[in-house]
Amino acid sequence: MAATTPVTSSPGPPEEQDEGRTKPHHQRVPNGYVMIVVPNDRRDELPASSPPRDADAPEEEREDEEERSPRATSSLWRAAVAVVALAALAVAGSVCLYADGDAATAAWRLLDTREDGGGDEGAAGGRSFLLPLYPKPHRGDNWLQNSTSLFPPLTGNELFPEGMYYTTVSLGNPPRPYFLDVDTGSHTTWIQCDAPCTSCAKGAHPLYRPPARTNLVPASDQLCEGAQHDNPNQCDYDISYADGSSSMGVHVRDNMQFISEDGERENADIVFGCGYDQQGILLNRLENTDGILGLSNQALSLPTQLASRGIISNAFGHCMTRDPSGGGYLFLGDDYLPRWGMTWVPIRDGPADDIRRAQVQQVNHGDQQLNVQGKLTQVIFDSGSTYTYFPNEALIKLISSLKAASPRFVQDDSDKTLPFCMKADFPVRSVDDVKRFFKPLSLEFEKRFFFSRTFNIRPEDYLIISDKGNVCLGVLDGTTIGYDSVIIVGDVSLRGKLIAYDNDENEVGWIDSDCTNPRRQSRIPSFLRRALHNQVL
Repeated sequence: MAATTPVTSSPGPPEEQDEGRTKPHHQRVPNGYVMIVVPNDRRDELPASSPPRDADAPEEEREDEEERSPRATSSLWRAAVAVVALAALAVAGSVCLYADGDAATAAWRLLDTREDGGGDEGAAGGRSFLLPLYPKPHRGDNWLQNSTSLFPPLTGNELFPEGMYYTTVSLGNPPRPYFLDVDTGSHTTWIQCDAPCTSCAKGAHPLYRPPARTNLVPASDQLCEGAQHDNPNQCDYDISYADGSSSMGVHVRDNMQFISEDGERENADIVFGCGYDQQGILLNRLENTDGILGLSNQALSLPTQLASRGIISNAFGHCMTRDPSGGGYLFLGDDYLPRWGMTWVPIRDGPADDIRRAQVQQVNHGDQQLNVQGKLTQVIFDSGSTYTYFPNEALIKLISSLKAASPRFVQDDSDKTLPFCMKADFPVRSVDDVKRFFKPLSLEFEKRFFFSRTFNIRPEDYLIISDKGNVCLGVLDGTTIGYDSVIIVGDVSLRGKLIAYDNDENEVGWIDSDCTNPRRQSRIPSFLRRALHNQVL
């Protein structure tokens, strides 16, 4: 979910003390930020959630050049270290395989010690936390036509793309559950709040209530830098989204509870937004959730706050099952990040919106190139968007290619599920019935050491079957949401992949996964672990 550049300056509403609550003035002010702190309490079934975007950072070519050289050197150095480490491990494995049982057992114990945290875990940050992802419930008979979002309507339909997944977080003391939309394109986490509330949606749970005035984040707080405040006692926020929707509130600090894989609880004071005034389509979107979990790389995002205190390493990711009803998981920290087989590409913040994006060199449908030859296109991976968006010129070529895919499909303009739908001359019940007629999409990034780096989108990850049994294209026109030269890869095309963000290295990576069995990842190659384990047995 992308937001327009957030207003970072806004006088906060005047305060009144009423039964221990901060009572803001109801008049909306043009700018500001709201932060809320999450309390710390136990609730096993409720993990916490995370990030996306709303800040301004001017892009300067000079900074680009200064960063590029050290990053290239860093990448070469990391690659060299990896090669040496693999060679050493292979030698160690061979020695253990052909040595006596005591040597193999000692090697196995050494590996186990490192995997259990006795190695380098403490150096990069402490622990990792796992949060469940749940598919958002359908609204009405046709969830596509009745969905809502923070984007404007498309082609006059009642269609608004939105994120498909939410997670649960536990806030306060005692901890209470809240459902938050997972958005890697937002900077600020905020929850509907009784401060009191001026305009709030029904939501999934009772409104969050700040425990006391002391939980307000003052304007002098480091996390509130860059904003102007008439009231020094609080840090306001006012976020505006692309469709004119908005959320206004104040930042608070409260306890958020996380539960690790072994059941241990970790409590952290987190700054988040207490949203007391929501306007526009946003009020419809919050019918089944309570707010938005911001997962960007900015200071206010949940992963960044945890990493800055050494609670986790500065990495996170998500994995959504191919089955839209299957959910998935979100992880904070790098323990669930695969050490082997990931494809990584560099990312940087956008010039105006601070939304992380990578550069793709070529966009293909099968063997047909969709983008202009030699023209670099930016790509955003956005869990806050249901659909995928292409620049208009690439979308037009894609639609032409789909029309020519098979004479058994003809365009059906009467189906308003999505802007482009086709009717087949045979019954269609699922994408499995038609995927053989269509080719995959591929995003080709710059090669690294002669190895290609490609993000593949299979037909079943960009085609949707409507209630009429038509085949509809889940790739939409980016100009309708203000992105005329950027590709946005949304949930429909992210399923079946583990997507990870390494904020220290400024990289995004992916690997195919069924997303059903999250496991703490080994730092030792699986072939070596298997060999040593078999030798010990």
